[in-house]
Amino acid sequence: MMLHSDNLETKVTEQRSQVKFQLKKVLCMGVAVGNVGMTTDEVRQNSLMAINFLVSLLKKSWNTVKRLHMKSTMGKPVLIYG
Repeated sequence: MMLHSDNLETKVTEQRSQVKFQLKKVLCMGVAVGNVGMTTDEVRQNSLMAINFLVSLLKKSWNTVKRLHMKSTMGKPVLIYG
């Protein structure tokens, strides 16, 4: 929701920064957690927040997560859980 006193640029950045998970019966999911302009700590923090939020949406929590991989655009996937 936008008010007249709100800064448009701030609102656009805020909307583009949100992650939305659509949990349907999928076995694989890809989510952007960072970009080139972010520091490693910012990417780490975003990754942890996204993973914890995703796990909180699952019925059996971590019991339903088999593996988690992290991948950059052109890089190889790295196993971070499982």
